[in-house]
Amino acid sequence: MIPLNVGFLAAGPVSGWLSDKFGARPFATGGMLLAAASFGGMMALPVNFAYWLFALTIFLNGVAFGLFAAPNTTSIMNSVPARYRGVASGMRVTFQNTGMPVSIAIFFSLMIIGLTSRVPHSLYAGLTANGVPNGTANSLAHLPAVGYLFAAFLGSNPLHSLIGPKVLAALTPAQQANLTGRSFFPSLISDPFKHGLVIILTFSIVMCLLAAWASWLRGARYIHEEEEEDVLSPSDLL
Repeated sequence: MIPLNVGFLAAGPVSGWLSDKFGARPFATGGMLLAAASFGGMMALPVNFAYWLFALTIFLNGVAFGLFAAPNTTSIMNSVPARYRGVASGMRVTFQNTGMPVSIAIFFSLMIIGLTSRVPHSLYAGLTANGVPNGTANSLAHLPAVGYLFAAFLGSNPLHSLIGPKVLAALTPAQQANLTGRSFFPSLISDPFKHGLVIILTFSIVMCLLAAWASWLRGARYIHEEEEEDVLSPSDLL
């Protein structure tokens, strides 16, 4: 994930400097459009992708959010009077920190929806093709998909313990080795996993396009003008 941070750190200061000269709208809008394109690039990656393709894609994603972050924050702070900028900063950080866990909850919910729609059929077909009885395969296929998701994240194959020693003992050595090996389980859930990712990335693209539209509507460069207060000079008091 290092290329993501490199892209953000490279684009953030440059975008902030340029937005001071030319306004926030082109950079914030362009950043969100580039983010949408980078999520589309992630969607196009194959399951067994080459790392350099993934690194390039997340680098562009980091650049996109680096382009967006500084101009967007500057635009928010410039749009309020100086005496309210502390409140504005607090509200901005509050919404940002609230949005992060909410987005994680939404993304995992979408992933679970995608897995649940594909895992039962894929798992049942793969298990029965390797000699697992229909009843056992059907019960395993309808276990909560979140368990298989975290097993994939941890790089473990849960089938050895889930199938049980009695069922495994009735299978051929080749079937046992295939079911409990390192490649069978990942290949079995790769299609459902990618289906869930497509749902998440589609949602991300839609949100980035909405953010780009909102950024474009912010208008040209704008700085709040303070109203001059009448101050009495010593001569006016005399």
